[in-house]
Amino acid sequence: MSERTILLTGVNGQVGFELARTLQGLGRVVAVDRSRLDLGDLDQVRRVVREVKPALIVNPAAYTAVDKAESDVEAAMRANGEAPGVLAEEAKRLGAALVHYSTDYVFDGTKESAYVEDDAVNPQNIYGKSKLAGEQAIAASGCDHLIFRTSWVYGARGKNFLLTMLRLGAERDELSVVADQIGAPTWSVTIAALTANVLAQAVAGDDGWWAQKSGVYHLTAGGSTSWHGFAQAIFALSASEKKPEVKPIPASAYPTPAKRPANSRMSNRKLLDTFGLQAPDWQEALRLSLADR
Repeated sequence: MSERTILLTGVNGQVGFELARTLQGLGRVVAVDRSRLDLGDLDQVRRVVREVKPALIVNPAAYTAVDKAESDVEAAMRANGEAPGVLAEEAKRLGAALVHYSTDYVFDGTKESAYVEDDAVNPQNIYGKSKLAGEQAIAASGCDHLIFRTSWVYGARGKNFLLTMLRLGAERDELSVVADQIGAPTWSVTIAALTANVLAQAVAGDDGWWAQKSGVYHLTAGGSTSWHGFAQAIFALSASEKKPEVKPIPASAYPTPAKRPANSRMSNRKLLDTFGLQAPDWQEALRLSLADR
């Protein structure tokens, strides 16, 4: 039997970097960065998939500059909306499956409780609209797929809230952080580990596994907090001796080009019921991530 080939995009990103490690053992991983596969170049996307001929495509690559997307609409929609559709079309043509990552920003944040997968989507910014377009293009293709919606992603690489707080905390005695937006800070390692666990089940499953499991799943850390609470926890758990004072402010005091949802909480119940997997609480994951530093 020939070895299963897995095409992994965005290998230098927060989640892609971790996936390159957790996917080991599930097949031959062909990991590509933006220089090899740029989601902004749809012809290149199609060409690379046809060259690699994967049995599985895992796509954590994305246009992630949320505020910049408000003025860079075409690029955001191409990378997050059109490119996933191309990957899905090519997967369908090959008889391959696609794993893709989406966001809490597909919701408007007005629900009082945690969002479930079937709740109405209503993105409030271009980034959210582009990610929703990607979800819809994948579903329309008819390919076997898993779409994991996650939130507030952080890790040891790239640009994220954790690294920003650690940098600013070393420079300043006082920080003002938004306290009226709620979500689940989710470690990139958690996302990669749970993805690999799901795909291990796919490898061990029967021929009907993908047909039964295809769809959208929420995948975030357990529990929830505000950005202010997240910042407080970062400094409480950090080994740094310098601990800045973290003051709560409303989102209205920190205007950004892109509107953020007030409630980004998403229920992981479907993930647990379908795959038997449960993400760690956000505080435990944060403790582990800081222990790695």
